[in-house]
Amino acid sequence: MPERTRTIVMTGATSGIGAHALTRLMAREGTRAIIGARSAGTRPARDGVEVLPLDLASLAAVREFASAVLARLDGTPVDALVLNAGAQFRNSAVRSADGYEMTFAVNHLAHYLLARLLLPAVADGGRVVFTTSDTHDPRIMRSAPRALDVDGWAHSTGSAISAYPASKLANLLTAQAIAALPETAQRKITVIAYNPGLTGGTGLSREFPGPVRTVMNALRPVFILASRFRPALYMNTPQHAGEALALLADGTVAPPPGRVYASLVRGKLSYPDPSDLARDPAARDELWRRSAELTGLPSQEKG
Repeated sequence: MPERTRTIVMTGATSGIGAHALTRLMAREGTRAIIGARSAGTRPARDGVEVLPLDLASLAAVREFASAVLARLDGTPVDALVLNAGAQFRNSAVRSADGYEMTFAVNHLAHYLLARLLLPAVADGGRVVFTTSDTHDPRIMRSAPRALDVDGWAHSTGSAISAYPASKLANLLTAQAIAALPETAQRKITVIAYNPGLTGGTGLSREFPGPVRTVMNALRPVFILASRFRPALYMNTPQHAGEALALLADGTVAPPPGRVYASLVRGKLSYPDPSDLARDPAARDELWRRSAELTGLPSQEKG
């Protein structure tokens, strides 16, 4: 009997880490991918990939994408839901279509909503992967949050430099929350929050001036040297970071039992403890509740 077609739903798959991950995932015969992109005209040059319009800066657009995905699936389960897209902005005054600070809206609220809407379609034994960042941890990034401040993050009472770490903490807490759902355990769904580490040559900093991006890429040898003393400064390539994402998404590698956080450090996957705040069940549950309010969903109690 032939194997069932493997189905992947993914954001952030048209460039950078995500594009390399998608190439690796699609190399396996019998794989189908549905990806979201800001332009429906973005067509990867490969069979088996369907691109649907997705604007992560609009919760209405996220709902439309989720509905379109479910219609395309027509009951087919999702083997891997890969929530990889991310952005950061120089100005914390930039607002989403719903009036929220843009980094928090795109990186967290959109993916929280998408995960909630598509989780019922994830296959038993399937995977949900969030791309997070070690910048969520004050031990790595001084501007990382030390306390939960959902209203401040959503409505931008902080600086632009703190918005990205806060959104990545929110991704990690959301992954922890989904992993704690009774449904997740009953259906043996694996939930992973993946930190690709410092990675050059991606579209993450597209809002920053070209000279800044050029300097960052040129300094890769310096970062690698500095990483001997501070491993978080090791600059991975998009190819390597994308391959690790694919390995986690297709189940080739997995965190140890009870672990959610997977971190690419000096080119190798490891499973360290995230920040203290990222492991706080009270913070996890409060973010879940407040995110539900901000996206118009019921909170849904966790076990």
